[in-house]
Amino acid sequence: MSKRNIIGIDPGNKGAIVVWTEQDTMEIHKMPETPQDVYDLLKVYQSNSVCYLEKVGGMPGMGGSAMFNFGRGYGQVEMALLALQIPTEIITPQKWQKEMQMGNKGVRSKSEWKNHLKERAQQLFPGKKFTLDTADAALICEYGKRKEKANQ
Repeated sequence: MSKRNIIGIDPGNKGAIVVWTEQDTMEIHKMPETPQDVYDLLKVYQSNSVCYLEKVGGMPGMGGSAMFNFGRGYGQVEMALLALQIPTEIITPQKWQKEMQMGNKGVRSKSEWKNHLKERAQQLFPGKKFTLDTADAALICEYGKRKEKANQ
């Protein structure tokens, strides 16, 4: 099996798109702001790519408007992938976090958990700059790399 781009996506306004390229480099992108921007970014990776998209829903305490906007953004990402014919595996946070040996959130606050994920991304990719918004996508991308390697 030839090398291909592996795309990891943490959807949502505070999400990101991380790509492990065929040239073995990592490209980190904050989630684009508009549907056209999402499409244009993913179009760059249209050929010879596979995507791992996190399946997430509304969070407890999210208002109706926030849930609607989140779902709308998720749908835009999903539709861009479909329109570009990028093969996509939708994975739950539990699945990729287990594979990446993240443990579980337990009693940690959201902030503590996000910092834990960021720390793990920094351990895996020293020298790369991650934020609380980009770390999840990097870990999803790494999960995808491992799955692709196992399938070769």
